[in-house]
Amino acid sequence: MNDFLLIFRRDESIENKFTPEQLKEATKPWQDWMGSLAAQNKLADRGNRLDFDGRVIKPGAVVTNGPYVEVKEVIGGYTVIRAASLEEAAEIAKGCPILNANGSVEVRQIVQMAM
Repeated sequence: MNDFLLIFRRDESIENKFTPEQLKEATKPWQDWMGSLAAQNKLADRGNRLDFDGRVIKPGAVVTNGPYVEVKEVIGGYTVIRAASLEEAAEIAKGCPILNANGSVEVRQIVQMAM
């Protein structure tokens, strides 16, 4: 099995537009999906939701507000899953609840660094 990083992207315009009730309702499909992955032993790291605010450090120690001030799509969170191949990981990602909110999932294999 290999580890794959699933990066959840969404439109930044929906940030902080949920009522507490809507946020609770939106969280349920995520809990169900993550629980299903865990039950299949496909969840390597539950991941986390990322805060909207951030900084980007560029060459020359230039720091900009970010993370991506020039685009409207932001990384909302991530998780690490286990799958036999990139194709299987992509198939797993098709069940991600963010797709129901016009978001997207980037799937990348984690390559271990030689020490």
